[in-house]
Amino acid sequence: MSPMKPCKPSTASGKLAVLTPGLGAVSTTFMAGVMMCRRGVSEPLGSLTQLGTIRLGKRSEGRSPKIHELVPLARLEDLCFGAWDIFEDDAYQSAKHAEVLTPEHLALVKDELEKVEPMPAVFSADYVKRLDGKHVKNGNSKMDLARALEDDIARFIKSSGAARGVMVWCGSTEVYLQQGDVHSSLAKFEKGLAANDPGIAPSMIYAYAALRSGLPFANGAPNLTVDIPALQELAKERHLPIAGKDFKTGQTLMKTVIAPALKARMLGLRGWFSTNILGNRDGEVLDDPESFKSKEVSKLGVLEYILQPHLYPKLYGKLFHKVRIEYYPPRGDQKEGWDNLDLIGWLGYPMQMKIDFLCRDSILAAPIVLDLALFMDLAARAKMSGIQEWLSFYFKSPMTAPSLYPEHDLFIQQMKLKNTLRHIAGEELITHLGLDYYE
Repeated sequence: MSPMKPCKPSTASGKLAVLTPGLGAVSTTFMAGVMMCRRGVSEPLGSLTQLGTIRLGKRSEGRSPKIHELVPLARLEDLCFGAWDIFEDDAYQSAKHAEVLTPEHLALVKDELEKVEPMPAVFSADYVKRLDGKHVKNGNSKMDLARALEDDIARFIKSSGAARGVMVWCGSTEVYLQQGDVHSSLAKFEKGLAANDPGIAPSMIYAYAALRSGLPFANGAPNLTVDIPALQELAKERHLPIAGKDFKTGQTLMKTVIAPALKARMLGLRGWFSTNILGNRDGEVLDDPESFKSKEVSKLGVLEYILQPHLYPKLYGKLFHKVRIEYYPPRGDQKEGWDNLDLIGWLGYPMQMKIDFLCRDSILAAPIVLDLALFMDLAARAKMSGIQEWLSFYFKSPMTAPSLYPEHDLFIQQMKLKNTLRHIAGEELITHLGLDYYE
């Protein structure tokens, strides 16, 4: 089969509206960071779109432009921000409450943050049981709520003067849902919206409204959301990209680095115990067992797909993998991910590895929101519709075509991402074979 011909993306002219369901720690840290970077008072550390380079051609050619020089990405100066939230606090007030950024940093962009006032949210405590806000939409049906979101999107695009938009879910983790009949087709999904089907969660209503409004949608939580045939059908119908799910930030990022190294060296693994402590709103939400179930499923799948115990039963066939998340308010957004690994080496001799990652959840997530917004906009302008598996690099539980298993190895994900960018730019893909250097 011949390779797909790249579709040259249209230029990134005009403003890009970045709309986030959720105006909490992650989204306000993202917005404030972009505002500080474009004022020249900070650097976009952690962002591949802003700082990453990409090799083109042979190593001997010395061509390694910045990614944003290779493909036409929206500039930071052209981003404008909108959001929905169950609390009325503007972005400055919300960021102060989240206590991720220092008062000194927030003061630098207070004027801009105060202008980001959340629209009333689509919310139900049936799906996020540890939160209760009054800044919510009312409607006789979930279809009414979807139409209200479409109206919000249209008004924001018009009032901001944006040429186009993207939506990135930065809201809370919903209770665990499995695919049902209502998710099996767009027609059944729309009937379910009108009938208030309980299988349709708020995040799905946002995704439906985004796609109906011509916006790509990226899912930053482990919610089912666009990982259903109905919304994938809508994305294809509207020629829009979708991606997800669950931002890969701290502990799982480390797993997708360490596990491939162990497998590459054929080191065995008896057990991997992971625990997290965090005290932000995410921790409070995950203190509910039903929301934790969504996160647990997202985090547990990583090792199985990387280590492939069906191929290496002697090394990984009896792996015991356990994940815990503990809500600990004193820690705030500065979470701690602690891992214990029980390894097996040469001749069956045991070893151990301990990982203690004292990280800042929203500091790690904010540049992911930025990169996803810019890459999803690029994908839309390149006419790349449906699931964007090349963005698996950013997710704990990457979406794939139904017949494929997800690729979790961070380095394979990175290669896939960069080769996709080369493909979009019409450049030769790199295999790293390199035999021609020695002929």
